Amino acid sequence: MAEINWKGVDLNLLVAFQALLRARSVSAAANELHISQSAMSHSLSRLRTLLNDPLFHRSGHKMEPTERALNLGNDVEQVLSVIKNNILSPENFDAETFNGTCRLGLTDYAEFVFAPLIFDALTEQAPNVKVSFINVNRHNFVDIIEKERLDLVIGSFPELGEGFESQKLYQESHVCLFDPDATGLRAPVSLEDFCRIPHALVSPDGQWVTATDNKLAKQNHQRNVQVISRNFLTIGQLIKGRNLICIVPQLMSLIPYISDGLTRAKPAIEVGDFTISMVWKSGLASNDKQQWLQSRVATAVQNNQLKENKQ
Repeated sequence: MAEINWKGVDLNLLVAFQALLRARSVSAAANELHISQSAMSHSLSRLRTLLNDPLFHRSGHKMEPTERALNLGNDVEQVLSVIKNNILSPENFDAETFNGTCRLGLTDYAEFVFAPLIFDALTEQAPNVKVSFINVNRHNFVDIIEKERLDLVIGSFPELGEGFESQKLYQESHVCLFDPDATGLRAPVSLEDFCRIPHALVSPDGQWVTATDNKLAKQNHQRNVQVISRNFLTIGQLIKGRNLICIVPQLMSLIPYISDGLTRAKPAIEVGDFTISMVWKSGLASNDKQQWLQSRVATAVQNNQLKENKQ
């Protein structure tokens, strides 16, 4: 095996490669690293020479990675993670004296239900911590983890690709909420009334038809979705005093701001549960701060879930 010319290996080249692979743009990668576009172009040229591969080729307005670049992505991620967390890591993390920032991505639902609990759990042990809650959804969380350099995200997400790890926090079920005076309904709600009363629907992606509608159709039934909102915060005030019924997560229905004056009932048709998970980038598990953060978040969410189940 030929001897490596270590003098030609610059750690900054790996950082530049990672930024280019993430941004797929020389100018965007340069902005991310706060260097000039010409400096980034020079780094790309050195990378091509060092690795004997073009690494990226232009396709429209983007720089598409070669197969070699894609294969190197995870290796470079791991190398930089080891250097950052194991070699250049600061002294052991101490929650009591920590005054840095924890950056957490949460879906609308997760933020509304859990943000206060998480803040209390973190500040209980780290009174000087700064906490930044950043909105994410199942479609954009991967990009926002990179862009905002999030420590972790919380919510209901599809299958994760390579480069991420997750921990299940709890399984959430659904209930129906309605104003008994405005609708004339009482619990339990029959399938006939479930289809007769107009529905309000929380639809993060703006779709009017859900798995519930497909199940109803298989039973030769149909509901009338009259209004949709992309935000759970709207629903409580929307259905109060109106002839509307809405399916919401159970924990959401237990929050007084949402449920005051409303009746909670089991849906007249089976509505699938969903999993709330905590997701983070691979390679962070050995970081003391990350371990502490994940432990505090999991404890806050799961303890709350146990408490609610006793009601």
